[in-house]
Amino acid sequence: MIDELKKDLEKLSLPEKKEIHQRFFKTGKGEYGEGDIFLGLTMPQTREICKKYKNLNLKELQKLLDSKIHEHRMCSLLILNNKFKKTDNKEKEKIFNLYMKNYKNINNWDLVDLSAPKIPGEWLIDKNKKILYEFAKSNHLWKKRIAVLSTFAFIRKNQFKDAINIFEILLNDKHDLIHKAVGWMLREIGKRNQETEERFLKKYHKTMPRTMLRYSIERFEEKKRQFYLKK
Repeated sequence: MIDELKKDLEKLSLPEKKEIHQRFFKTGKGEYGEGDIFLGLTMPQTREICKKYKNLNLKELQKLLDSKIHEHRMCSLLILNNKFKKTDNKEKEKIFNLYMKNYKNINNWDLVDLSAPKIPGEWLIDKNKKILYEFAKSNHLWKKRIAVLSTFAFIRKNQFKDAINIFEILLNDKHDLIHKAVGWMLREIGKRNQETEERFLKKYHKTMPRTMLRYSIERFEEKKRQFYLKK
């Protein structure tokens, strides 16, 4: 089944899109996506193929996650998302454990963003979130991004405490991808409870990275945006 999936993806490969994706996702030497290989499919194409192979088992999905080709890993994560949503708690836990041990294979921001809220985020909503704090404190870029994006599931349930705690851990992080992720999640908190977001901003807006601040206040009225930017 895996070989058939790979062939189906290969048939839709577009050389011109491949080059665009490799530049966009920073696959050059020393960049965050160094060495990532793209086939050059659109997301609708990839999702359509995933529907055909939705019954792949966890061992097969692990093999896809081990692939150096981006769309193979993307397919694995999309199928895992779907399985997680529809299965029982015993299987959910297996998927969660598979996901967390594969953080090195979930190694670009699009892979993290489409899966972290839906697997670790959803699994941990009513459980101990210690592992996310450990990920946030690590020196690994994708562990940190997974920690941040997992909080999206909590935020959607109006559970802000752990999200805020994790953002505080990452306030002094040096990577732009973490600044953007935290800013985005703060903005999502603000959509649901602006008082909570502004409490965080009033405490940290003078010292937080500029990109993080800009992302967090995108939806504010101009006068309020300028207040935080000038301060």
